[in-house]
Amino acid sequence: MKIRVEEETSVRIDKYLTKFVEDSRSLIDKKIEAGLITVNGEKVSTHYIPRVDDEIFISDENPTQEEITAEVMPLDIVYEDDDVIIINKPSGLVVHPGAGNFSGTLVNGLMHYTKDLSDVNGDIRPGIVHRIDKDTTGIMIVAKNNKAHEILSDALSRHEIKRDYIALLKGEFPSDTATVDAPIGRDTQNRKKMAVTSKNSKDAITHVRVLKRYKGFTLVRCSLETGRTHQIRVHMAYTGYPIYNDPLYGIGSSNEFGQFLHSTSIDFTHPTTKEHMHFEVDLPKEFKEFLDTLEEK
Repeated sequence: MKIRVEEETSVRIDKYLTKFVEDSRSLIDKKIEAGLITVNGEKVSTHYIPRVDDEIFISDENPTQEEITAEVMPLDIVYEDDDVIIINKPSGLVVHPGAGNFSGTLVNGLMHYTKDLSDVNGDIRPGIVHRIDKDTTGIMIVAKNNKAHEILSDALSRHEIKRDYIALLKGEFPSDTATVDAPIGRDTQNRKKMAVTSKNSKDAITHVRVLKRYKGFTLVRCSLETGRTHQIRVHMAYTGYPIYNDPLYGIGSSNEFGQFLHSTSIDFTHPTTKEHMHFEVDLPKEFKEFLDTLEEK
């Protein structure tokens, strides 16, 4: 891909290029350092400020990927058989490696736990059928072989896997039930965020049911009809009742526990036995303890 700079800019090349490519800024930095992004045929540093008439070349290649290694890690395994593992993920644990982050993820722990993981999604996401955000807690499915992975992925794309979350919203949600039907795409002002938008977006539907009301807070159960990045976090913020303690979409400061969003249950048809499978996990300790403080108010 070639880009000709047509206007003066005062921003570094890595930030400048985020307007033109889908790559994250950290991946752009790695490409620059590897010489996969050049200016007028020459290597530059990440601090380079593009000039008018510069010709920037961006290779389709990615930098050489670091090796993903197995790491000893405590795993909360809810269920396991020859085809699937059901994991209860804690807050703060990234699901799979990415640019600049190749250790300390759930995948690293899974690789130490078992050699039986699907490789449908390549070397950096073995077994991962779907993911949940770093600070979102709760249940998720891991596939132990490719056949199971492909069947589960197909079921997920057809909305045949039912996933419910429990969230604590900031504010007193006005309705007992609601459906948020609003398309989600990349936030044009902040590439780390998603947003409700009509531009380059996909349909997104979240069903909301109030479980309990507190002074200044509402505990809700959210059912996903679609599975977009940050879907519940974006939709709740869009309604004006963001998830409590959400560092990206919330109101005010947040602590290291992150958003009070918990993947509480999952229902699916077993890829081999065709049995209906249902799993549910309780709220994490930090979540329950905070709810106890709200009871006292």
